[in-house]
Amino acid sequence: MHYVSNSDSSGQQLTRSQLKQEQGRSVSVRKQRQRRRLFPLIALPLTVAALGWYLIKPSTTSTTSPTTTASPATTTTTAVPYLPPSVKPTITPATANEGVWTAQDTWLPGAPRVMTTSWRPEASNPNVVAYASWMRSSSSLLALYPGYEGPGPSTLSRGPEDVPPSARPALIATFNSGFYEKDSAAGFYTNGTLYYPMVNGLATVVEYANGTVDIVDWQGGASPGPTIMMARQNLSLLVNNAQATPQVGNGPAFGVTLHGVPAVWRTALGIDAHGNLIYVAAPEQTAASLAQILLQLGCVRAMQLDINPEWPIYNTYGGPGAANPTLKVPNPNQVPWRFLNSSTKDFFALYAHVPGNVQTPW
Repeated sequence: MHYVSNSDSSGQQLTRSQLKQEQGRSVSVRKQRQRRRLFPLIALPLTVAALGWYLIKPSTTSTTSPTTTASPATTTTTAVPYLPPSVKPTITPATANEGVWTAQDTWLPGAPRVMTTSWRPEASNPNVVAYASWMRSSSSLLALYPGYEGPGPSTLSRGPEDVPPSARPALIATFNSGFYEKDSAAGFYTNGTLYYPMVNGLATVVEYANGTVDIVDWQGGASPGPTIMMARQNLSLLVNNAQATPQVGNGPAFGVTLHGVPAVWRTALGIDAHGNLIYVAAPEQTAASLAQILLQLGCVRAMQLDINPEWPIYNTYGGPGAANPTLKVPNPNQVPWRFLNSSTKDFFALYAHVPGNVQTPW
């Protein structure tokens, strides 16, 4: 313990006032010494705490991204079957459902294979109505049958000359073919038989062994190759590369017309950009105007079939076994059951295609 006396270091006696001052200085010195002793006791824990925080604090300069272990969600997408767009009306106002496609094979499962429509294609002649049928190539099978006279004379077997009864459960449509051979020499090949040799440069509907179809400017020589299952030629192309061909300006090159008038009933077969076939029939048509109708329908290539009032025909069937045959082209010269009996001329039949080998019903 520290004591304060009443005399200074020289031994002289201090006054009362000097004694109080000396006591004050003693107390101040004592507090300073206490603070010096406490500072290390306080500073040391704070220093340790600060050092620990620095060592364990999260880094703000790390370039490592967090790792995600969750797998991406698996999604299943279902392709929507293609359907043809409505035909844009040429005349305003349009009639009810003009240019709107209607499915004709609703008795079959899946997306429509055959759809039909009608519309007025010429603003200058509103009385003309065109009739069209769109055919989904990916789920249908096209067959070609000779008639008992058409395409022309032959010593080869002419086959059934109608829709074979065994094939009628899958029958969805039938329609007219092209010219007689005597009117226009052209190739005709079906069921492995070449009835008339192919001619280079003619418009040709072709079906390949894998079931796909096309309309082409034929350059394959007189005999179809092994990849071809059916080929029918008629004149030159009306449409190529989504444009009318120069040949359409030569009216006589597209057939002899009834009474020699240039505009008559004409039929045609085209193919769209998706590989689907389109049949069309219309009255009062030249080759050039028929080409414009095919372009309205979105055809990228097309060929003329038969012409004149007697021959246009497109039938659909309302159930298996060729039930409820219906004329989709209103022609008084034709009957709905035409190709269910022996036919004069060759014709096309369209069947619902089932998975498996592609083979013409015969």
